[in-house]
Amino acid sequence: MSMPETVGVIGGGRMGAGIAHAFALTGSRVVIVERDDDAAAAALERVHASLKRSAQKGFAQKSLDKMTDAVSASTAFTALRGSALVVEAVFEDRPTKIDTLRQAEEIISTGTPLASNTSSISIDELASALENPQRFLGLHFFNPVPTSTLVEIVIGSRTASELESAARGWVAGLGKAPVVVRDSPGFASSRLGVALALEAIRMVEAGVASAEDIDTAMEQGYRHPVGPLRTTDIVGLDVRLGIAEELHRKLGERFAPPELLRKLVADGRLGRKSGQGFYEWSES
Repeated sequence: MSMPETVGVIGGGRMGAGIAHAFALTGSRVVIVERDDDAAAAALERVHASLKRSAQKGFAQKSLDKMTDAVSASTAFTALRGSALVVEAVFEDRPTKIDTLRQAEEIISTGTPLASNTSSISIDELASALENPQRFLGLHFFNPVPTSTLVEIVIGSRTASELESAARGWVAGLGKAPVVVRDSPGFASSRLGVALALEAIRMVEAGVASAEDIDTAMEQGYRHPVGPLRTTDIVGLDVRLGIAEELHRKLGERFAPPELLRKLVADGRLGRKSGQGFYEWSES
């Protein structure tokens, strides 16, 4: 499966920039759409910096100059015209995603695949707002995208059958492992990951053990590469809370967010991106 010649990425935050980096690294042209000029400039700087790191490590297929020249940023959805694939990577909020996807759909060609990087919102719910739900699917990348080796492909009830094989090819072309999941609350990864994280947070809340010792138990006892609380810091406590609230609404009390999680988010302790969560981080 050949890689898309041009990929549109809507949202240039940590996840969107990571997705843009992944496609640019394999030779695709990438256009990022952001809300304003400052956000677009910041997104471009993020991608260029990560491409430079990859080039220095010998991971790039093209020269750094060619890769950076192939990445652009815009504030206009019209910049998505001509894209062979568009990936939405905005904040994990249903109305925001629906509005973003609708705007993208008005611009891109009828047959262009449109994907959401949602980690918990139903693909069928998002697809129901679109004119062409058959060309819509989930491509759930993991944070940090440049070093993560997994992409969860989420197939909705109206997703065209040929999109699954195409998506497998794109993910493999990125050097990542695809897993295919039918649309269900939290898919596979978020549902299992959040279940573990919420129980770990409840244990900290109840004084069972420290965050460090709980993580060490999972890392050393179960061979998890990173414990559930450090992972929560990396993902973002606000992101975890949003997913938990979505799963609580659909799957019941076992996914009720602990009060400790709500308090930390309210206090602005969001994990690595804010410098403090369950751990202290030297960079935001």
